[in-house]
Amino acid sequence: MNRVQIRSSERALSVGTWLIVGGAMLYSVLTVTPLMAAHTPAAWRWTAPILPLVVDAAVVIVVRLDSVLARLGGNGGAWPVALRWMTGTMTLALNIGVSALAGDLVGVAVHAVAPLLLIVTAEAGLAYRRALTAAVLAVEARKRAEEDARGRAGAEREENRLRAAREQREHEAAIAREQREHEATLAREEADRQDRIRREEADQAEAAARAEREADERREQLREQQQAERERLERQATQQRELEAQQQAERERREQAREQERIERERAALLAAGPPPEKLPEEQARATVAAAFAAGVPVRVAAELSGWSVGWTSARYQEHRDNSTAKATALTP
Repeated sequence: MNRVQIRSSERALSVGTWLIVGGAMLYSVLTVTPLMAAHTPAAWRWTAPILPLVVDAAVVIVVRLDSVLARLGGNGGAWPVALRWMTGTMTLALNIGVSALAGDLVGVAVHAVAPLLLIVTAEAGLAYRRALTAAVLAVEARKRAEEDARGRAGAEREENRLRAAREQREHEAAIAREQREHEATLAREEADRQDRIRREEADQAEAAARAEREADERREQLREQQQAERERLERQATQQRELEAQQQAERERREQAREQERIERERAALLAAGPPPEKLPEEQARATVAAAFAAGVPVRVAAELSGWSVGWTSARYQEHRDNSTAKATALTP
């Protein structure tokens, strides 16, 4: 261990010791003040923190002077030891006083932690500082011996320095060469990675385009199939309508033929009946006149067949002509 490490250890010991001392002092003031206030007249209770502060000041003096004496390698004799143990004992007694008076063993144990830690830290810190001082002296002695040895071995050190410098240059050159090779390898790997990424992107774009084309083709085929199906259904519907129209026309034609045949039979029967012996009833006369009108029989002949007058028959003929004209007008678009 060198001198720097020893000084660092000493600083760590000093900082830790003062942290423990400060924490113990604060804890002691907070713990002892209520005890002193309870055993001090009411008019002087404001002086309760003075006693713990005095005891803690004695602790600070002990710790500080012990550290200085240890650093100098001196020994204060029995009085510093007596002061250390007296302040530690007083601090311990004051801290556990409230719990001891109350018979609280747990409180006694808890409040004894900080004083005991302070006592042991003071003793251990003193031992640590003496050991560190001895170590510093040993390091200095070793340093002087090493300086003497270095004075005798100057030529060897120079040779070692030159050899180390040569090895350092060779090592740096090797490192630089490895760095260049590593950079070149990284550049090649990066170029390969970029090429691979570009190929993958191109493949993905081609696959996406191919999938889009296939989707378009499927949609087009589906549209064509749907269009063909609609056209087929429309053709079937048109054919069905044409067939139904033909059937309807055939039925109407047959109906018209049957109706025409019936009319012809009735007309023939009416015309074949000849003039009646007496005037026909009006309904029968109207039917006879209608049949005669449809057959194109003159008015006079129709009057003879119905037994009614020519004027009445002419009026009926005029009604049939008006009805025919009205039907023709209604059928005209």
